[in-house]
Amino acid sequence: MTLWEVKADAQRGYWDFDPLVSVGPLRFGMSCGEALTALGSPEDPPAKIPQLEASETSYQNVTMYFATGRLYCVAIDALVGPQVTVEGTPLVGRVPSEVEQWLLDYSQQQNLELRYTHAADPHLPDLGLIVRVQRAGDVVLSRPVFLDDRAEVSWDYVPSSEWHRF
Repeated sequence: MTLWEVKADAQRGYWDFDPLVSVGPLRFGMSCGEALTALGSPEDPPAKIPQLEASETSYQNVTMYFATGRLYCVAIDALVGPQVTVEGTPLVGRVPSEVEQWLLDYSQQQNLELRYTHAADPHLPDLGLIVRVQRAGDVVLSRPVFLDDRAEVSWDYVPSSEWHRF
């Protein structure tokens, strides 16, 4: 793969999102070791990967954020990460305006509040879902961020390193 190459959906793993509970095999509240095991890491992950009090770990094109040693935030790489769906709708590696329109329609159908972050990313707090973007050469694609709780202020809840990714 080249630096900006994007996997087709058929080449990605498929995960479901259970709002505020889990993203694919990752359950919010897992330890770093449990999360790595869930993603297929060797039984004894390399020593360079912190096991208990990690603040951020990436594995299998998934970035996991931990607080007090427990998983609370997951971001999926837009170019090569697994495809995550909500009620059959894919969220990863899509044209951001299409995902935003789906969020708008879904929020109206489900009577949910749609907010925008300080970075103008659409956010459904009741689902713990923020749809950010990630560069893929000359275009940007959707990079969903999943949270374990309803964040009233996403700026404070999502790790600062995630806000710096593009």
